[in-house]
Amino acid sequence: MRQNKGVLLYRKARKIIPGGTQLLSKRPEMFLPVGWPAYYSRCKGISVWDLDNRKYLDFTIAGVGACTLGYGDPDVDAAVKNAVKRGNMCTLNAPEEVELAELLCDIHPWAGMARYARTGGEAMAVAVRIIRAYSGKAIVLFCGYHGWSDWYISANLAGSSTLDGQLLPGLEPAGIPRGLAGTAVPFKYNELENFESLVDKFDNKIAGVIMEPVRSSWPVDGFLEGIRKITEKKNIPLVFDEVTSGLRMNSGGIHLKLGVKPDLAVFAKALGNGYPMAAVIGKAKIMSSAQKTFISSTYWTDRIGPSAALATLKKHKKLKAGGHLVEIGTMVQQGWKDLGNKYGLKIHISGIPPLSHWQIAAPDSQLAHTAIAGEMLKKGFLTSKSFYSTYAHKASDVHRYLDALDGTLRELSPYIKSSSVRKVYPFPAAHTGFKRLV
Repeated sequence: MRQNKGVLLYRKARKIIPGGTQLLSKRPEMFLPVGWPAYYSRCKGISVWDLDNRKYLDFTIAGVGACTLGYGDPDVDAAVKNAVKRGNMCTLNAPEEVELAELLCDIHPWAGMARYARTGGEAMAVAVRIIRAYSGKAIVLFCGYHGWSDWYISANLAGSSTLDGQLLPGLEPAGIPRGLAGTAVPFKYNELENFESLVDKFDNKIAGVIMEPVRSSWPVDGFLEGIRKITEKKNIPLVFDEVTSGLRMNSGGIHLKLGVKPDLAVFAKALGNGYPMAAVIGKAKIMSSAQKTFISSTYWTDRIGPSAALATLKKHKKLKAGGHLVEIGTMVQQGWKDLGNKYGLKIHISGIPPLSHWQIAAPDSQLAHTAIAGEMLKKGFLTSKSFYSTYAHKASDVHRYLDALDGTLRELSPYIKSSSVRKVYPFPAAHTGFKRLV
């Protein structure tokens, strides 16, 4: 595998930054342990240039889902530059945060108030604090991935496998106070009976229910509706974590398409199209409980975040970007299916079209996907087992990607089917979960 400046810089980073990067999902080991460029010099649309000025088309996760409009969107960048020009921070408050609250509540008529943070993990912690302050109770029932905070990772105090189906397998809850054991309890997606049994078990101790309305599959008929009915009957706040699903299929929360209204909803990632911004919106009677407790942070008041969010939401809505994301994602999913059939590979495809995942069914599947990423990198594409579509992806880009993948699978499929990928790719396989880097 070719050496590059990114590889060399990452070697240095691993010595002076615990884990090498700030985000597990951006570790080179998650894509291609040997040869991944690791760092970028610039990006625009779907194009990424590495530190050696080599250009790639990004068919991975679009900045970990942050950029639904594409990298360096000119309108969002212009709004941010204007915010910087006028001053990003001072003793007074930025008026954009009031305008943003009005817009978010206009898009989601069931909501009456909004509070802000700058990241998804922070915003989820805020939401949990609010529902606990509102209810005066401690236990949170949850389903899905909700960040790195103590309230969530504490679920693994009950056993290191508790979060296996929600987050990562075998994640140790190191650094989490044992006093939080039993305060976060998971339930299974699309299994209403499992949820009902937990509600019966914990009854009047439940502070709220937090869940992703859509995970790797669409909710079955009656699942979300059943949860909403139970939580309303028992006056349990229902929180939809839209950090990942928001702005994917529409210009707001995906729950609007599903027809189920929560009590609170949380947005981040795509909200600022690459600029840090997060929001918790909800019914006024619950959101007002934020004033019972202390929720406050200096940089939650900067001007750039709300300015970027306003520009993103307005453009996203004007372009009806969600429809384009679905169209592009559907093209990619169909391309994976067609190539699997062409080369006799069993391929499992999951996720809604804008958040697509594919998995080759083979004994050395992970090594096969790593080899594919290596070959596609040589052809000028950043690829993985996941593809998040953006408005900047065009049909012509998808055709170029699938043509390159066609040639790659033509070369590798005989080795994949005979479980002998190691013969042509004698390097480590990409990581599939959390591993300590040594």
